[in-house]
This record gives sequence, structure tokens and C-alpha cells, in this order.
Amino acid sequence: MEKVYIYSEIAGKLASQIRNGILKPGEKLPSVRMLCQQHHISMSTAKRIFLELEAQSLIEAKPQSGFFVSKQLYLKLPLSEVSRPSLTAKDNEPDELITRVYSNMGREDLTLFSIGVPSGNLLPMAKLKKEIVLATRSLKEGGTEYEPLQGNLNLRRMIATRSLAWGGNLDENDLITTSGGMNALSFCLMALGKPGDTIALESPCYPGILQLAVSLGFKVLELPTHPITGIEMEDFRKLIPKINLCLLVPNFNTPLGSCMPDAHKKEVVSLLAEQNIPLIEDDIYGDLYFGSHRPKCCKSFDVEGNVLWCSSISKTLAPGYRVGWIAPGKYKDKLLKLKLVHSISSPSIIHEAVGNFLKSGRYENHLRYLRSTLMSNYQNYVNAIAGYFPEGTKTSRPQGGLALWVEFNKEMDTTKLYDLAIRQQISIAPGRMFTLQDQFENCMRLCIGLPWTAHIEFKLRQLGNLAKMIQ
Repeated sequence: MEKVYIYSEIAGKLASQIRNGILKPGEKLPSVRMLCQQHHISMSTAKRIFLELEAQSLIEAKPQSGFFVSKQLYLKLPLSEVSRPSLTAKDNEPDELITRVYSNMGREDLTLFSIGVPSGNLLPMAKLKKEIVLATRSLKEGGTEYEPLQGNLNLRRMIATRSLAWGGNLDENDLITTSGGMNALSFCLMALGKPGDTIALESPCYPGILQLAVSLGFKVLELPTHPITGIEMEDFRKLIPKINLCLLVPNFNTPLGSCMPDAHKKEVVSLLAEQNIPLIEDDIYGDLYFGSHRPKCCKSFDVEGNVLWCSSISKTLAPGYRVGWIAPGKYKDKLLKLKLVHSISSPSIIHEAVGNFLKSGRYENHLRYLRSTLMSNYQNYVNAIAGYFPEGTKTSRPQGGLALWVEFNKEMDTTKLYDLAIRQQISIAPGRMFTLQDQFENCMRLCIGLPWTAHIEFKLRQLGNLAKMIQ
């Protein structure tokens, strides 16, 4: 176990240094022997580290010379800029744009770069169908009865078991099931906030979270956010006195794909606990890491029960099943009361089936395949962007998740690009969707959850040509 931990830790640090540009394309890495001496590890562990980095296409071996950082195009594009939202701008929700983009869901005539879920071709449909049939046979009365208020026991036990991988140490009594991830976030916000409260969010931020916050009457404070490390800690420290609630997506958020360092997560948890400000953590993308190990959550550092950890299988297994959950910490009673009022029970058959799927070990096998596919997709997408998009185009460098953030020069209007792209049967998510302010008009989010094919490459080429026309 110790060697596995050391191997994962060192490989993860080197991968992060490469993706963040600290180690440059073409730069030589320490030799196997030097790595052994630096980290006091065995030759086999050092070789395993290099094999992992090679598998991620981050390094390449040269005979008789050693290992070098890869020179692939996806590592060469400029990095997207740190966001600098206004602290005084009035909320200006892009309702019409969001409605236009999300009305495309389910359209088979479009290439949906705009919808942030994995393609059905990447999901284990046949195995899930089998689990549904088995659940109807195993549940009392075929699953027609109400479940306990906290939710399916089998599912809660499996989620608790899986929490050990990121330091959660939860048990089944710490969890409440919900009808998907957004349902979990809704319960948290309704239980803890009131109209007029100020909620702090990353900027850019998932449109559904922005719409939810506005619908509940919250004032939204958008936080300056780095495309690799998440919220800017210096700004966050200064803004804490202004907020009543905080909702963050620390691991591979959409649209940036950033991942907060553990030290930042720990500090955020501590700072908010000191002020008794609840932290709602949306960890919906945490299992979709590209590196060697799953990142920790803010909940990993929660000693006072002030973090409400939310997640679901919507981005990893079955978006339409609507299976989510909350570990609400000290707010458990409030959340249970709210669930009783609003939904009484979760869907018995679906939640039992998903619990069994997790229990069988098939979920881990599926995640390994999905993570590998998404990482390869990311590399292919950025190579295509480097080849076909206007010169100077910038991208984020996600370390996991489903999103790629693309930034053009300031003259670009991606809402206009969206209108042109739709005529070519291409749907994108313009950057203006991800904020309540007049910013990110020159940006867009692309979902990397579509299987890489010649058709996808052709559509990216078309999109790049359209961008060149209007930039």
C-alpha cells in the first residue's frame, strides 16, 4: 500500500507540473535512478511513475537519452486567463441564451459540444438495464413502496465505502439520497439560505447553479478564478465578510476544469468554519480525474460538519437516472425535513440498481475506461483547436472532468459564433452563459464527452473556420 501511495503522489505532482507549464515541452526529466534517489523509492516504483506519465501522453521516451516532456500541440496552446469579475455589477441572467442552448438537448441532428454529459456510447447501458430488472425482483413489493427518508440503504453504504478513497470516512448514516445532483444543491440552498443572502460562486460557473441561486433570491458574488487552481485565495480571504453562503466545485469544475490544491481546500474549509458560513461542495466530477489518483474533497478537511458534500452519477454513469446524494454534516436534520416536505422518497428501483452496480465492482471498471477516454478526447480536441482555430486561441488545461474552456481574442462574440455554428449542425455553449455579468463573450465551453471520431474532428475544423470568419 505504501508504494502505491508514493507512486500515485509523485506521478500526480509531475503530471501537474507538466500541465501547468512548470515543466516545458521538450524538457528532460530526471532519470529513473535520480528519481529513486530524490524520493527514496525503488526502481520498480520509479519505472511505474514514468509508465503512468507515458500512458497520459505527458512524456515520451528517447532511446539512450531518457524521458522528455511531450511536445504535443495540446501542451503548447496559451492558457486561459484568470477571471476578474466585478464585485459591484448587477445580476444580468442570460435566460434567453441558456434556453436556446439547452433546448438542443436530445437533438440527434446536432453535434452537441454544448451539453456537458458523456455520450451514451461511453456508458454501460446493457449492464445497467440488467441491474434495473434485478432490482425489481429483489425489492419488497417490486420497489413500489416508499424508501426510508434518508434513502436506499444499499446505495448509501456503497457511497460511504467509496468515500474512503478521498478521505471522507463517511458511513451510511451520514448520507441522504436525492433525485440527482441539482436536487441535492437545491435542498442545501433552500435549507441554509434566504432571499437577500449573498452566495459566493466560482466565475465562470455552471449556468444551472447561477439560475438556481437567482431563483431563490440570492445575491451572487462571483469569485476571481484561476483556470488551473480554482478560486484565487487572496481575493477569497478579503471577500469572506461579504458572504452568507459558499458553493464551490473544487474538483474539475465546469467550464474551466480547474482543481483546487489540497492546501487551498483545507484553508477554505477552515476560514468558512471560523465564520460559521456553510460550504456547499459540488463534487460531481471528482471521479473523472486524468491523473493517477482521485483528488481529495473539501469534505476531507471538515472537522466541524460545516461542509455539505454533494454528488451524483449524472456525469459518470447515467444522467437520466437522477441519482444524487448529500453528506450534510451538522445540517442533517434541516435537510431531512426539507426532503420530507419536497419529495418524501427517492425512486426505489433506480437507486437500488445503482447501489448494486457500485457494489459489483463494475462501476470502477467503467470509470477506468471513461477516464482514459476523456483524457484522450481532451488531447485530441486541443490538437484540433491548435490546428484549426484562429491563431492566439487559448484553452484551459483540465486535469479531469468533461469541460474544455476556449478563449478567443477580445473581438470574438461566441453568441454570434453559436448562431453560425447551428446552421452547420454544431451546438456550442457560449461563455456568456456561465456568468451573470457582461464577461466571457469571447469564450466558449466544449464538452469532451463525445467519442473521438473523424466526424468530431471535421466539426471542430468547421467550427474553427467559422471562428476565423468572424474574429
